[in-house]
Amino acid sequence: MQVAKWGNSLAVRLPKAVVEALDLKEGDSIEITVAGLRHFEVDRDKSREAALAKLRALKRPLPKGFRFDREDANAR
Repeated sequence: MQVAKWGNSLAVRLPKAVVEALDLKEGDSIEITVAGLRHFEVDRDKSREAALAKLRALKRPLPKGFRFDREDANAR
């Protein structure tokens, strides 16, 4: 891999094997962590999935007989 200058930052190009192994596409978010001296790990960014899991954990059961009515919800 090669480190390149990109504006005021540095960028790393990922080899095709890593891109294919993680099934990455342009625009995907990744997480790079230091795994040791001069070693790092690349993985998909899982923050979105973690946030969705937290939201799902907050769900509460609806009252018995509850029925959603779009017209009532949108009535002004």
